[in-house]
Amino acid sequence: MKTLNILLLAGSIFLISCNSTQVTSSWKANKATEQYKKIMVLGIIKEKNRTLREQLENEIVRDLRAQGYDASSALQEYGPKAFSKFKEDEIADQLKNSGYDAVLTTVLLDKTKDQRYTPGNVSYQPAGTYYNRFGRYYSTVYDKVYTPGYYTTSTNFYLESNLYDIKTGDLVYSVQSKAFDPESPSSLSNDYAKTIIKDMKKNNVIKK
Repeated sequence: MKTLNILLLAGSIFLISCNSTQVTSSWKANKATEQYKKIMVLGIIKEKNRTLREQLENEIVRDLRAQGYDASSALQEYGPKAFSKFKEDEIADQLKNSGYDAVLTTVLLDKTKDQRYTPGNVSYQPAGTYYNRFGRYYSTVYDKVYTPGYYTTSTNFYLESNLYDIKTGDLVYSVQSKAFDPESPSSLSNDYAKTIIKDMKKNNVIKK
């Protein structure tokens, strides 16, 4: 039983560590309801990042459908530039005429790269273990001083999703998230979709 508990704990830690996305803040309007039935998922992301947009939309659509909603990807239904020449009222009318009662937008707010230097040998030993002998001291300190370090670069994504009521045009929910150095656009999209759907359920924006 003890071994089983250790394995379960290790599995939980692994699952947590695999999710690179964290909600930094979220907000819900007082009048937010769970009555939406048909939701359009719309990524507002530059064309050069179309793969990321496509995967984000698809993952969010999949998770919304798993909750019982009729959700669709704007990219799949209307193409990459379908709304580029529309005025804001015309976009809302287009969605309304297609039977949508809500639209969930996702925006890539920022993408940053962090560089960190890691010394080649950062281990520390109590002084008594090598200070008392010159040869041991010299070889130990020499190794610390002359082992080359290295730089690692991580990429962080800052995203925001907003849920709008198509009928009124009002914002009913907003969430901001940071993704820490995701392995790929696919893993980012998967983690992000699960994270915001979980937050929407927690805030009773969509049904549990």
